[in-house]
Formats: sequence, C-alpha cells, structure tokens
Amino acid sequence: MDLKILFRLKVRYSYVIFIILFLSSRVLNAQCAGNDNTLIVCNIPDPANKNIDLNILLGVYESGGIWKDNLFSGGLNVSTGILDAQKVKKSGVYTYTYTVDNGLGCKDSSVITVTIGAYSGISSPNVSACSDDLSFNLFQGFNGNFLSPQSNGVWTDNDGTGALNNNLLDAKKAGLGTHSFTYTVPAIGTCPAQSSTVNVTVFRVPEPGIPSTLLLCSSDKATFDTNYDLNDLLSGEDANGIWTEINSNELSDPSDSSVDIKNIYNTLGAGVYSFTYTVLPTNPICNEKKSNVSIIIEEQLDFTGATLVVNSDICENEISTAKYNAVITQVNQLSQNIPNGSYLVKYEIAGMGLIFTNSVVADFNNGLLVFDFKDPTNVNRVFFPEVGAYTVSIKEITSVTSLGACTNIIDDLSDILNVNPLPKINGATLNIVDVCKGSDAAVEISGNTNLTDGNYSIDYNLSGSNSATLQQLTFNVTNGMGSFSIPSALIPAIGNTTISILKIRNINTGCTNTSNLVKTFIVKALPNVANLTFEIKDVCQGEPILVSLSGLGNLTDVTINYTLSESNTVLNQIMPLAVTSGKASFTIPSTSLNIGVTSLEITYLIDNTNGCGTSVANGNKSFAINILPSLPITNNFEFCKNDKKTIADLVPNGTQYQWFDSVSSTTVLNAGTLLVSRTYYVKGVNLSTGCESSRAAAIVEINETQAPVLNQGGESFCGLDNPTIQNLTDKTATNGNLTWYDAAENGNLIASTELLIDGFTYYGFDYSNDTSCYSDALIVTVSLSNCDETPDFFIPDGFSPNGDAINDTFKITGIEFIYPNYALEIYNRYGNLMFKGNKNKPEWDGKNSDYKIGIDGFAPNGVYFYIINYNKGNKAPKQGKLYLSR
Repeated sequence: MDLKILFRLKVRYSYVIFIILFLSSRVLNAQCAGNDNTLIVCNIPDPANKNIDLNILLGVYESGGIWKDNLFSGGLNVSTGILDAQKVKKSGVYTYTYTVDNGLGCKDSSVITVTIGAYSGISSPNVSACSDDLSFNLFQGFNGNFLSPQSNGVWTDNDGTGALNNNLLDAKKAGLGTHSFTYTVPAIGTCPAQSSTVNVTVFRVPEPGIPSTLLLCSSDKATFDTNYDLNDLLSGEDANGIWTEINSNELSDPSDSSVDIKNIYNTLGAGVYSFTYTVLPTNPICNEKKSNVSIIIEEQLDFTGATLVVNSDICENEISTAKYNAVITQVNQLSQNIPNGSYLVKYEIAGMGLIFTNSVVADFNNGLLVFDFKDPTNVNRVFFPEVGAYTVSIKEITSVTSLGACTNIIDDLSDILNVNPLPKINGATLNIVDVCKGSDAAVEISGNTNLTDGNYSIDYNLSGSNSATLQQLTFNVTNGMGSFSIPSALIPAIGNTTISILKIRNINTGCTNTSNLVKTFIVKALPNVANLTFEIKDVCQGEPILVSLSGLGNLTDVTINYTLSESNTVLNQIMPLAVTSGKASFTIPSTSLNIGVTSLEITYLIDNTNGCGTSVANGNKSFAINILPSLPITNNFEFCKNDKKTIADLVPNGTQYQWFDSVSSTTVLNAGTLLVSRTYYVKGVNLSTGCESSRAAAIVEINETQAPVLNQGGESFCGLDNPTIQNLTDKTATNGNLTWYDAAENGNLIASTELLIDGFTYYGFDYSNDTSCYSDALIVTVSLSNCDETPDFFIPDGFSPNGDAINDTFKITGIEFIYPNYALEIYNRYGNLMFKGNKNKPEWDGKNSDYKIGIDGFAPNGVYFYIINYNKGNKAPKQGKLYLSR
C-alpha cells in the first residue's frame, strides 16, 4: 500500500483512539508524546520528500509539544514537525525528538529516526577550465537548475591524472584535453550509493614568456645596439604577440620588436625604459597574458680630482669620546657634476696592522659629501682604537638607486688621521739616591713608559719632612730614559721626603697626562726608637703569634733582631718590617713551638732606608701558648619537615659547642634555627682561653612528603549524588596514602564512606611509607551546589501530618543542592501566608506557628498553594497546590 495512503488511514483511525486516550490520560498517564518510529527516504529529488510530516509517525500523541533536531540536520521545521529531506546536506541517519510537558502530569518524549539516502546531483554537459587554474572546483560542474548534491561524497579521478585534491583540480597538472571525474555519495542503510560524472575540458592559456632586464652603463654607449630585438628579453613566449612601449618612442607599429638603444640614450639619457608583450588566447575560455621587460641605462660617475679630509688628529685620552667625520669635496669637476642625492660610500681604514672596511649612506649636496664613521654598533671610534697613524681611503661611491651597471671612477682619494699618545709614566721607575742635607737629589725616570725621544715638562709636589708645591722643570728623553735634579734648597730638613709627579706634557705634540707617580727619599738621620713599644697576646696551639710594634716615628722600613726564651728557646732571629704611621707588625711561626709561657726580647733595630741602626731598651714581653679542645663527636640526622627540628635537636649541644652552616662560616647558628637538608659543622670552644677545636661534620636530611593537589574544580559536587570522602579523594592527585581530617592539627580521622557536608572544610594529608613523614595539609572547603540546573524535582502533591512518622511534613527533596538560595511560601485558600521556608528551614509540619492562623496553630485539612522562588539566574518562580490530610 502507498505509504501516504497508509499514513492517512492511520491518522483517521488514530484520531478516534486519540480522543479515547486523551479522555483517560489524566488517569492512566499514557505515552502522551506518541511512539518512537523510523522512516527511510531514498529518492531525495522526489518533491514529496520536501514535506514529510513527522507528527503522523508519532501515532497517538498530545499536541502542543516541542520538536528538536537532535543532530542538527537542518531539514526540520521545529515549529511544525515538517521535515524537508532536500535541505539535509549529508546522507545519514538522523533523530528528531518530540517532547510534551503540559504541567498536568503529562511529561513524555518520542524519537523519530529518519534515514536520508544518498544524492549525487546532476552534472552539466560542458565544463571548461584554463590550464593556469591550479584549484578548479569540480562542484562548478553540476547543473544549477537541479537540486545540489550532498556534501559527504567522494571524488574519483577516472583518468588517473593525479591532479585531484578532494574537489579541487590542478588543471595545469591534469594537462590539456577532456578529463572525467566521478562524485559518489555512499550507500546508507537500504538506500543505494549515488554517483555523477563531470567531464572537464582543459584549454591552453596563452604564454607571454618569462621576462628579463637588460642592464647597461653609459661608459659602454659606443657599443650600444642600434637594432636590439626585444624578444631576446623573453624566454618561452608564444609567437605573434604584440609589443607596446611606455616612454622610448622606438616602436613603429604593433609588429615592431626592434629598438635603437644608442638613440634612446642619446635622445633621452640614462633611465628605465619599459616594454610590454601581449599574447591573445586561441580559445574563448582563457584571458590574454602580458610580460613586462625593461632596458635600464645607468650613468657612470667620475670623481677624479675630488679630495678627502678626515677630521681630526687627537690625543690618546680623547679616543673614547672623539667623533670623526670625513668630507669629500669635488674640487675639479673635470667631466660632470655629481648629482645631488644619497650615495653608498665604501671606505677602508688601515693602521696599526689592522684593516677595517665599511660603508655608509650619505648625501652629495652641491659637490660636497660629509659622513660620520659608523660601525654596526654605531660607535665610530672603533675604527681608531689606539695610538697610531690611520690611512682612510675611499674605495667606491655609488648612488643608492644604482643597480650596479657601472663602476664609477675614483682617483687616489685618501687622508691620514693621527692618534697621538699621552705620555705615560705611572708604571715608570723613579730612582732617587738618598742624600745628606744641602745636596741636590738626582732623579732618574726609566722603565715602563711610552716616552718617545723629545722634550717634556713635569709639575711636582714635595711632602713629608720637606714641603713644596707646584714646582716645574723640563727635561729631555733619549731612548726612553730621562733625568733631572731636585734643588737642595727645596729639601733642607732631615727625614722622609716624597716627590709626587702631578702632570707630564709632551712639548712636541701638546698631549698632556696626569700622573700619580710617587717616590720617597731620605735626608739621612739615625732612627729614633726612644718611644718604641710592642704588644703580644696569648694564642692557641697552632695559631700564628702576632707582634705589634708602635712608637717608630717617621721610620718606613726597618729590620729587627729578636730572641725567645723560657718554654721555647730561639736565638738571633732577623725580621725586616714595613712601617706605617709609626707602626709595624710581624708573625712568629708557631708550628714548632711548645705549649706554655714564652718570653720575647727585641734586641736591635735598623732603618733600612739609610742603613742606620740602634739597640733597643725595655724590649721584653711574655705570652702563653694554650692547648686546643678535642674534636666534637657527632652523627648524621634524619627528620621529617613537619617536625620542624632546630639546631637545639642536634648532638652534641651546650654552651661549649657552636654550630655552623658551612665549614668556613663565622656566624654561629642560634638554637632556634630551623634545620634544612644540608651538612652542618660543630666545634668545641674553651670558654676560658677562647681556643677552638676543628669542626666536625653532621649531615642533616629533612624528608618532605609532597602535599596532595586538588584537581581543578575538585571541591564542587552535587549533593543529590550523596558524595563521600572517597569521591573527594578521587578528585585529588595523591601518592596513594591520602587521609582526611576535620582539622589541620589534632583533628579526627574521617572515614572514606562518610558523606560530605556542604561548606565544611576538610584537611588532606599524604603519608610516605619510605620516610614515615606526613605532607603539609591540603585544605578543601566543599560545595554541594554543583548540580544540573534543570533536573526533575519531585514536588509532593500532599502530606499527612498526623504523627505516624510517615509523610508527616511537606518537603521538596534535593532542591537545596541545585538552588541553594531558594525560598518557599505556602498560602491557604484565603491568601494567608502559612509558612516561609528555605535551605535552613526546608519542611512544613502543617502548623502555622509562624503566622498564628488557624485553630491552636494547626492548619486544617484542605488544599494549600505554594510558590517556589528559585533565586538563581533568570529562572521564573513555580506555583502549585498540595493537599493536607491529617
């Protein structure tokens, strides 16, 4: 029987059944959304398949429901339930859901499953492409007067051209001629596959050839071609093309391809001359093609007679701040004026065994070009880094717009820049012979200097026993050595006199340098030891014994003789000493000395600056060498991080022991210092003598168990699921030994089966079996409000508060987890408010104690009305009724 007729019969018959079912639906609660059904649609182009009424397939159903296109096929009108199979762009199996929820007890859904068969479209009889089309869309080969093919088919290269990429054809790769391609939409269910064939004819595109450029220099104008064939600037072009020009006036007609280059230059001068070659297609499909070629003639520039000046010679101390520039001047314009504009100047700097090459862009203006020397770091002085003579030579000057056709003419264009040395004597040697009062002091300067032969002047001061300021003299240097004398009139007093050279100047170059060269000499006298005293302190075994002398007056270099007696006997020891501000010191080696009291006596002192010496009176002192404490005995230690152990937990301990965090540290760790994983060191201290033992090492290892990590959103649950501690563990990254407590410290262990409490804070700890250590706490405050916002709530339609413990209160179970801020209001039939509830007061026990309405506070039997305010998002309040029966 025809399917449409069958549907009509079913509809007439079903209508009567529907009336019966509708009248009884309020009692029987039947499937008011109809029944699930299936439909297969194979012949897609059939006009009947544009209007398939899915409502008929439901059978008996209640109208007013909502249709949903579950897989987004695009063919269903969700308002009417009419399916247009021709709008479904892909074959396949699609489902459509019809849902009824009338608020009167009917809430139901049915699913209609529709199989959409394959449809491959109707191809056009003539399809053309040009050979330069690299991505021709084969879907252009379908006849637009018919239904478009479905999109889930596959293209097949029937001729094996290898030029097909999905639906895109590389016409150039496929080659000229006609090629066949098939589009197949696969079978689905009982509907067979469908195929359509598109034939594409590829036509040849015209070829204008690959262009090139002819680059010429004016210096070769004598050899310029007077009959140059422009076709020589093309390769691979089609014949019979047409040449056109822009600015040379050389082509006489469209068939002319020859130009007179010499005439172009003589008439128009240097420049760029462009020509276009146009080829027309041999078919009506492809467009004409063009190639552009150029003849470029550049002018050779002549810089003969130009001069270069590099500014300017400097002294060595100006190297770091000097700025140089070069000036090129076209003095004799023998052949031509140099055009104004930007030029690339390549130059070379040679000097001190090095050669720098660089280039710079600068402008010629009225025969003058000025540029700074700049290297890639923009520090021009890198080219003149030290003392010496540097030759700067210009190697090439080229206009920045040049293509390099010409080599410009440059004569010998160079200049020399000098970096003169500063006279340097800070590392020199000053030799001054000690003198007696009334004699000149002969001074000789030599050694580490850079003084070239010539005349120099110095400024100097005298200080010490003799004083003079800003004295000046001149002297001559030969072979790096010079000499001069300090007049006796400037050094009348006996004692130490210091000459300080402040400045030296090369009279020939004018370069001046400061100096800190200092030399002390003596006007001889005997050393004065009347005020000599010395100090020596008790030491610990193995420590050096320091002897400090004072009262040496203006002595600077002495030698003393000393002896040791009592516990240690050492005779006639000689010790040279440097004296500063009347003080000196020396060390007595202690490695071979005995423990006990020893006496030191200084017997003689020599002033090494003039060789004079004297005996020393009252030069006797005693000192003690004390024994060292024993090396402390300690062990290695292992603690847990959470134990928070300190230095006080290490052994040995006490006031006679000191702990350090390195073998060389001088900072004693206090007892409260928190331990970390490292090596600590302890030493013993004699509190009476201050002597210390060596340091003993103790390795401390602080074991730490990594704290568990809560997954993203792991604190959120839905209270409707009755989540437990185990569910919280499942959302935590752990080593496998995770336990939960109700406090961070001294808390109670919580069983894995215990239900989670909304808003309660839990503390998770990992435990390491290897180290027996606990981790830091993972602190989690649980929320049980992460629920689906559109679940089916069960709202009771009545309750019986008669005290039998069965249905004694009215409560909407589970609402507090999805709508934690909800509010519930219950009214009697007169509109009086009987009860207001929320998350914290969710149940009504049938009393009106809140509002004192009724007899003795009990609400009478009857119908009551409720309003639920969800207070979340934009969800509208819900109203309903309930029955109270005691």
